[in-house]
Amino acid sequence: MLKGFKEFIMRGNVIDLAVAVVIGAAFTAIVNALVEGLLNPALGALFSADNLKTAWTVDIPSMSGGKPATLMFGALVAAVIQFLLVAAAVYFALVMPINYMKRRAEEKRQAGASDAEVPPDELQLLAEIRDLLAKGSADNPADGKHAAL
Repeated sequence: MLKGFKEFIMRGNVIDLAVAVVIGAAFTAIVNALVEGLLNPALGALFSADNLKTAWTVDIPSMSGGKPATLMFGALVAAVIQFLLVAAAVYFALVMPINYMKRRAEEKRQAGASDAEVPPDELQLLAEIRDLLAKGSADNPADGKHAAL
């Protein structure tokens, strides 16, 4: 039981996933600071609110006469903005450079493959061996002995 657990933990993709979670948590803190520290106050100033979460709210009166329910559309807009910022940062900082490097490597590989000689397949090698053997026996037809291999 412990051996299987050790194998599971020591897999490369489990370690990679753990690193990704830690980096993602740190990156989320940066994006949250950007959204809540800069964007929400700036957008809130446009709408005369403390921040974006309180900028667009709608109070729905309670049927029983109690405290009204508050719909916070600003919080949804803030979450969408935060998502778009994370997606843009991941795309421009990670995906785009990696795709560029992959494309460059593929171009180099294709350029190198077209210049290099294509190795012969098995059938071509066997045909060459047959021809060499036939040439060797044609060089010494009188002694009746086969060429040593």
